[in-house]
Amino acid sequence: MSDVLGWLSTGMTHEEIRSDFPELTEEDIRACLAFAAERERRIVTTG
Repeated sequence: MSDVLGWLSTGMTHEEIRSDFPELTEEDIRACLAFAAERERRIVTTG
């Protein structure tokens, strides 16, 4: 997951990530983003 988030933070598009790593799906990338968003909400809420 951290790899996907790192690639997105450097400006890679979903298409570029899927092209470089064909085992990843659009749903995988979105799941990483959803997980990170939920984790951030929990940190902000409980922090």
